Amino acid sequence: MKGARPVRSMRVLGKGSSSSTRLRVVDGFYPQFKELRSFFETVMGDPRGADPRRFCWDLWNVPNQYRLLRTPAYLFFPKPIYEPFHQRLALWGREVLGCHDLSPPWLSAYVDGCEQQFHADLPHGPWAFVYSLTPWKKSGSGMPPFKGGETLLLREEILQFWEQKALGDETGLEESQVLERIPPYLDRLTVFDPRIPHGVSRVEGPQSVLEARLVIHGWFVNPRPFIQGKLKERTLSSAIDQLLGSLDRLLQDPKWSGARLQGMLSLRFLVGELGQVVAPEVLVSSLRAPARWPQLPERVSTHLVSRLSELSFGAGAQGSKVTLPILFG
Repeated sequence: MKGARPVRSMRVLGKGSSSSTRLRVVDGFYPQFKELRSFFETVMGDPRGADPRRFCWDLWNVPNQYRLLRTPAYLFFPKPIYEPFHQRLALWGREVLGCHDLSPPWLSAYVDGCEQQFHADLPHGPWAFVYSLTPWKKSGSGMPPFKGGETLLLREEILQFWEQKALGDETGLEESQVLERIPPYLDRLTVFDPRIPHGVSRVEGPQSVLEARLVIHGWFVNPRPFIQGKLKERTLSSAIDQLLGSLDRLLQDPKWSGARLQGMLSLRFLVGELGQVVAPEVLVSSLRAPARWPQLPERVSTHLVSRLSELSFGAGAQGSKVTLPILFG
């Protein structure tokens, strides 16, 4: 099938169906977040201190585009504190996205005047992540510690503005209808399609990194099937060939002639007592199609889930759980 391949080596925000799950936000992501935050405060808490780790920050300043303090997260934190977080994040990526690794994450601090103007990240990885260690709790009546600092994404409606806006429609737009704003609440993980134009709103207020927008961020990489259980890779590989063959036949329909999909679709299924597929579902999808074929991403998602439900792997694979990523384009 042209353009599609498996790689064999929470909460959803914004509008969209299962074929356009462009943004996931997970609150309360890491139970040991206090260990990361406490170590940061210990190192950076005394402005007269001389701990060498205080001197690791790079002021990344690209005029009119990026301004922030950054350092490699895995070098700032001691391994016993950082490694459990990294493993938790990597496992989440395997189970939910089918991505087996992370790009080397950054630890970034946004004090007064720091920001990221709109941009898109290619080709770092199929999904970007931002994990917040900012001292800003979601619950409670306290005021935010600063103004700004939200992750900004263009809304789906804006990305498809002229395709969706009817001729003669004279209704206006305001910022909340153009941008999605995700506050950096403490212990919040935000995951999104990095092809979407995105940025960080300008931070106003904090002079100290202790009060700054503090995040660990990077990209999920290396997508390939993730198997939990006794299902053999070669057995799954054969099933994938059947699945993609059926999708190839679907796309040969003349009504999809010339259509080209781009993005990534991740499916999950269980293997039942007799080897049958149980509870197939779309976990995430960043599939995009030209405006001429707006229904194609949804049609492909529905087709793959339906064909998955027809597969069987034998009783020896009972109890297995599989996350299957498929790349298009």
